[in-house]
Amino acid sequence: MMGGSLWISHGATEALFNGRSFIAVLPLALLLPTVRVSAQMMMIGGPLDCEETCVCASNIVSCSKKNLTYVPTPLPNYTAVLDLSFNSITRLRAEWTPHSLNRLHSLILSHNNLTFLSSEAFVSVTKLHYLDLSFNSLRQLDECIFEPLEHLQVLLLYSNCISQVNRAAFSGLDNLQRLYLSQNKISRFPLELVKNRSRLKALRLLDVSSNKIKALPLSDLKALPAWIKNSLYFHNNPLPCTCDLHDLVAHWHLKALSSTMDFKESHTCLLPGLQKEKMAILDLDKHYLNCSEVKVMDKSAYLEQRLVLDCDSRERDMMKNWVLPGNISLSPAMETLDDGNLLIGPLKAEDSGVYTCYATSDSFNETLYVTVTVFNSTKSGGLENLKTAYTTLIACLVSLVMVLIYLYLTPCRCACCPGQGLEKSDSFHSSTVSLSQAHEETGQERGEGRGFAYRHVAFMQPKDQLEQNGRLNPIEEDEECQGDRERRRSDAESVSSVCSDTPMVV
Repeated sequence: MMGGSLWISHGATEALFNGRSFIAVLPLALLLPTVRVSAQMMMIGGPLDCEETCVCASNIVSCSKKNLTYVPTPLPNYTAVLDLSFNSITRLRAEWTPHSLNRLHSLILSHNNLTFLSSEAFVSVTKLHYLDLSFNSLRQLDECIFEPLEHLQVLLLYSNCISQVNRAAFSGLDNLQRLYLSQNKISRFPLELVKNRSRLKALRLLDVSSNKIKALPLSDLKALPAWIKNSLYFHNNPLPCTCDLHDLVAHWHLKALSSTMDFKESHTCLLPGLQKEKMAILDLDKHYLNCSEVKVMDKSAYLEQRLVLDCDSRERDMMKNWVLPGNISLSPAMETLDDGNLLIGPLKAEDSGVYTCYATSDSFNETLYVTVTVFNSTKSGGLENLKTAYTTLIACLVSLVMVLIYLYLTPCRCACCPGQGLEKSDSFHSSTVSLSQAHEETGQERGEGRGFAYRHVAFMQPKDQLEQNGRLNPIEEDEECQGDRERRRSDAESVSSVCSDTPMVV
């Protein structure tokens, strides 16, 4: 300022000699401090004008569509909503507000052509619940850039030029519920935001649609609970057409999830080839890949198993109540888990049927049905049946071998068996003759211990062995023996009945 004073004094001396020059220089000298203050204000922010530049209504400050290149200062401490949309603010520095705004919960900076965010840009507004940075020119999100915003619930970053997202960019956002990243240039699906629940514990909606994502972690997405999948939007990305992708989208569509129902026509994929033709993902079972039709799979189990039934509702933290088949209340053998799922078992055949889960909340009610089929066997029943079949087959084979051994390897005591010597070759006749002859043997022959006279019968003449009608009668009947004829014949027939099943050749 001293330099300015000297300059003014020098000009005043000259003005003594030239009056018109003095009149021209005096206004410029008076405006010089104002110009310097204006330049400093441009670096930090211009004065807040609630009459011409902004609209100040209670705790709301709206400076929208005023072609501002800075954030006006100072803002009132009671400001709760600050709207700076549709301006020309390109950089948000750490000193954009000289003091903390502890009551500010909504900051709107959309349509500003922002290209730079300071790592300390949000240190003075830690109570924010809603931050709108959409329709700008941001290209990357650095590490921990939003960390001071521990109370933030909604973050809008759609319609930027974001291509790089640091894995720790959203660290510290423990209360973030909705994150909008659509219409950017993101090429990697941020799985860590939905899979690792310790990072964004309260996240309920993630929108990464209309980006440059070419691959999805399909198996991980299938394992997510329905309340996350219901608000997980990934449509309009250059995904290659596969049956696995069709299976994922079709399952979500069958469960009536909003992410597929509301944007059914936008769920497209690219066919291989130079043309990169787009096709509806849900039509892949009808054209091109001929993918299998997707159906809702029911639960199935075996006897004595335990089974967990999912009440996979489309909203989080709902009250869940189960009803058994036949509208029966829960039995002591069944247990409701902390997440609302139902544990049943050990299963019995009568546990089959339709189980109903009623999920309720203040704003939404949902009814889910799970059909359970209990097979009338244990899980290893097929193996046990196979073992039983093998055991039966082996038993049959052993029995057959024993029969063969009995028939062919045991000593044959039957008179009709071959190889028993000369007297056994004619055994039937010999037996009959021996029984008849035994009563006629002399006491001397019995005393010698020879028993039946088989040898005597063996040397009998063939002509003496034949009788009429084929009857054997090797000895001539004496008159004193005629009374015993019938008895001897019955004895012979009784002995021959031992080999009655064997054909006899005389």
